[in-house]
Formats: sequence, C-alpha cells, structure tokens
Amino acid sequence: MELSLEEAHALVVKVMKNFEQNEEYANIIADHIIDCELRGLSYGGLARILSVTERLQRTGNPVNFVEVVHETPTSARLRGHDNLGYVVGYKATELAITKAKESGIAIVGANETWYTGMLSYFAEMAAAEGMVSIIASNCTAWVAPHNAVDGRFGTNPICFGFPSQDVPIIWDIGTSSIMHAEVMLADRLGHELDEGVAFDKSGLPTRDPKLALAGAFAPWGGHKGAGLGMVVQMLGILAGSPIQPPDLADFGFLIVVTKSDLMMPEKKFREMISGYADFVRSARPAEGANKIRMPFERSHKDREITKQENSIEIADTVYKKLKKIIEN
Repeated sequence: MELSLEEAHALVVKVMKNFEQNEEYANIIADHIIDCELRGLSYGGLARILSVTERLQRTGNPVNFVEVVHETPTSARLRGHDNLGYVVGYKATELAITKAKESGIAIVGANETWYTGMLSYFAEMAAAEGMVSIIASNCTAWVAPHNAVDGRFGTNPICFGFPSQDVPIIWDIGTSSIMHAEVMLADRLGHELDEGVAFDKSGLPTRDPKLALAGAFAPWGGHKGAGLGMVVQMLGILAGSPIQPPDLADFGFLIVVTKSDLMMPEKKFREMISGYADFVRSARPAEGANKIRMPFERSHKDREITKQENSIEIADTVYKKLKKIIEN
C-alpha cells in the first residue's frame, strides 16, 4: 500500500511513542527512517521499525537519555544508555559539529547504542555546515573474515562526506556482502538471499535468511573488505564498545569532523570538490554501462523525486504489524 510522507512519518512517531520515546527522540527516529524510504533504502525504512520494536519488546525501553560522560574542547564521549543509534548518532554529530565550529576539528565517540542507520545521514548534516566527516560504526559480529565462516566483526559501515557547491559527495558503505536489515527484511517477506552472501551455522553457503541470521554473512570485497570491516570494529572499540558487542547492543559510533578552512578557504574547497566531481563524471562509460555519477548522487536524486511524488510504498504485512502495535 501507499502512504504520504506525512502519514509515514506520523506512523513512526506513534509507534516509537508507544515504546516510551519522548517527542524529540521519536521525531529524530522518524526523520531518519523516512529519509531511508525517500532514498530508496526500504530495508532500512519502515520495515526496520518492526525490528526495532521486536528488540525493545525483548529488552525493555531505555530509561535514560543520551549522556555526555567526558568532554574536551575538541572531543567527547557519549553514553547512549541503550538508546537507538538514530538518536545517539544524531546527538554525537550535533556535538561534533558544534565543537568543530569552535575549534576547527572534533572527534566524538558513543557507546551503548544499536541500529545507527545510514551514516550518510550524519555526514550530510556535517556537509551542510561546510565540514568534511569520517564516520564509523561497529556492531554485533554477524560477518565472517575472508576465507572463514564464523562471525568476527559486524556489517560495520564506514562513511566519508565532503561539501561541494551543490550536492555533497558522500560515500557510505557496509563492509559485508549484505546488510543485516536486508536479511531481516528478506526473512519477513519470505525471499531468498543472493548466492554467495551468507553461511549457515554449520558453515555451508545458504540463501535462507533464517539460516544466515543463525550463521554468518560473507564480507564485501574479499580480504580488502574484510580488512576494512576489522578496522571499523576497532574504531568502534575506540568509541567505547566491547571487543565483541552482544546481540543488538553496545555498538560503538565514532565521528570525526573538520572545517575545510583549516586547510584552505571553504569556498575554494567546495569549488575544487565540485570540479573533481565534474572530472570524474567526464570519464567515458564502459560499453553497456550507464553515465558515470558520484557517490550520493543517485540517492539525492531519488529523494527529491519521492518528495515530489509524496508517496511511499510499504508492504501490507509491514503496515498491518505497525498498525497493530499502535492499536494495542
């Protein structure tokens, strides 16, 4: 079925308030979830809220707000108190931007959180202020190292963001061959996974999402992607996570932001980033390939189109379950 953007946003807010999220936190979560939908990432959108509510039903609702536990002029450590990563990441990014405006550069880490969502969401916040960002988030060890079948690091996204004269350049990737949210959604909808992306508990390749969730996912990019995944795991440890974050708990989130004018005037830097983007786009496509684009370009375009259409498609099963939560 289809919902307007306003209806979809209100639905998320109502669901989160049902789980004792206050007005501010519920709206931060809804803004992030709807942005996923706007950008065509439905596995991280409304369907993800079902996973959120299932986890809260198992563990209970957070009882404390996000807390700053250590702070210097250029750094901070946040304790998430088991609040959702959408909120913790937002608070960490806000604080990092504020500190970087004053000092030129800032690093902020946060722990005791889970489901950080799209790191590009936070990078876009920084880019809007003319800042370069590097963001990493570790999580539960769902992903096997290269040539292994046991999970030893998370799906572990890493993100780099750059302001330009127009659309920011943001590269946000997971370091696994498939994201946890994609596997969860495939399980809900009864879909099989692609070949070669997961192992069952015994270490055999599987396309069954249930078996994959009990086993491990393959890394993205072989030994190179696996190495990057391990780096993100260690950056999360720097942010305060344990070596092995438990199931959907105590992830580490780390963000570094810097004003571009530490190195050169912001206007010049934006011009150069836009100039480089034009240079990349001028590359001749390989035979049968589409026009060359920069990271975040498609995502930004999809968002603008969906905003104009003012309509989000949601699976009937997902909608019915979300409505049932509100009505209970």
